[in-house]
Amino acid sequence: MKEGIHPEYHKAVVHCACGNEFETGSTLKEIKVEICSKCHPFFTGKQKLVDAAGRVEKFRTKYSNVEGAKKKAPKGSAGKGAK
Repeated sequence: MKEGIHPEYHKAVVHCACGNEFETGSTLKEIKVEICSKCHPFFTGKQKLVDAAGRVEKFRTKYSNVEGAKKKAPKGSAGKGAK
């Protein structure tokens, strides 16, 4: 290894928004994260649905009648050559 070009490697303390703390190695001494393995749905098996300003409901109401509105006309009723 070349001397003087590599960053210092420290034991870092990782702080999660849920309150969990653990130690790892990093070039930073302290790391703050929003989600960790203790609170992530993939690892916990619990799904948290975060609905930002009712977007899920807005989507459902907007597209709830799409299937009923797109009715196809019967074949041969209107097309080329129909007189």
